[in-house]
Amino acid sequence: MAETIITYDSIYETLRKEKYEPEIQKLSETFYADTITYLKEKKAIVETQRSQQSIFSDETVKTERQIQNIKRLLKELYERRENKIIQLALFSSRSETQPEISNLLPEEQEFFRAINANLTLYRKGIMEHLLQLKYPKISKPKDIKTEEEEHTKLVRFLNPVPKFMGEDLNIYGPFYADDIASLPIKASSLLIKTKR
Repeated sequence: MAETIITYDSIYETLRKEKYEPEIQKLSETFYADTITYLKEKKAIVETQRSQQSIFSDETVKTERQIQNIKRLLKELYERRENKIIQLALFSSRSETQPEISNLLPEEQEFFRAINANLTLYRKGIMEHLLQLKYPKISKPKDIKTEEEEHTKLVRFLNPVPKFMGEDLNIYGPFYADDIASLPIKASSLLIKTKR
């Protein structure tokens, strides 16, 4: 997807498309980071306005109201996408098929996999046992890691890190301070070693 500049209008348009299209919409991979940057810029504008004028000036009040409206739009956007992801996982669990999830952001893909795994676990443990005239039994795997989890490590960034190419030839980033990401072991180790 082409890079989108985040504005109030672009967030509103993103929500409008998500609301009226049945399929989950493709967002820029940097949507979260770009939105956070945009909101931080808006907050900085409010701080500047406060230092230069009265707290209750029209411009300050207008900008603060816009920040609240943006947060409301983002909450609704998240909830609509969340609902579609849950429905997708439910369909996948019931039909035992793997749907196309490329329109999901990386965090949403992880969310989808977790929900799908739990739905499938309980479906097999309850419904399939009942159909075999057996008492329901949920056998939760003991901390079994997926193949992806075995080769990645969850890290929190202390400093901004620009885009980089991992050993697997995938592009990662950019990341900002306090971002959390699951990265290949070698890249994670290097970042930890350099205190990033």
